[in-house]
Amino acid sequence: MTLFPEMCRTVMSESIIGRAQKAGKVEIVCTDIRDFAGNKHNKVDDMPYGGGMGMIMSASPIYNCYKSLYAENEEKPHLIYLSPKGRTFTQRRARELSRLDRIVLLCGHYEGIDERVIEEIVDEEISLGDFVLTGGEIPALAVADAVCRMLPGVLSENVCFEEESHYGGFLEYPQYTRPSVWNGRSVPEVLLSGNHAKIADWRHKQSLKTTLEKRPEMLEKAWLTEEDKRFLEEISEKKD
Repeated sequence: MTLFPEMCRTVMSESIIGRAQKAGKVEIVCTDIRDFAGNKHNKVDDMPYGGGMGMIMSASPIYNCYKSLYAENEEKPHLIYLSPKGRTFTQRRARELSRLDRIVLLCGHYEGIDERVIEEIVDEEISLGDFVLTGGEIPALAVADAVCRMLPGVLSENVCFEEESHYGGFLEYPQYTRPSVWNGRSVPEVLLSGNHAKIADWRHKQSLKTTLEKRPEMLEKAWLTEEDKRFLEEISEKKD
């Protein structure tokens, strides 16, 4: 639900998500809120009660737009409002949302939307972080991409996202490609060994090391084996 449907269609029609739509793995519908304005000039905003700068998106166009997306006898789809006041989006939440049949993303604009429509139809508010953008389209596209790529058949295999940063509670291990030596820097020998067990062990330890160095707070919530804990302790001792 957006004031800029073409912007959203353009982004979602490209690359992996675009191919997934063509293959029928996911359906993405961009609906223009202005189509439900109910006035000659398709006006969807008004001045805020109490005064203040900017304009506020009116409740009725948003409500009518949402109601048009499902029939009375259908289950109400989960509605997410992209808002700086929302809960910060995470990979875990993306995984949870990927299990839902239908999601509606509401893109706000101007100084926000009438609080009454939030109370009436919004199930969840999501933020990309502690900053403010000019509209909800960029956050909505980011959420849609993160969710869609975990749907069955969108990526070639689940391992494509299961070993990435954040999915299992750690950051991803370093990746390399040809040539084996570039600017005097060599690919770690273990990756050239062909020993898959050693490679898997190296990658896991590198994930732990990278997480400790870049996002140590993530380790507080991660499930760690005793071996993981010993490895992290050894790294910390070497630093000290």
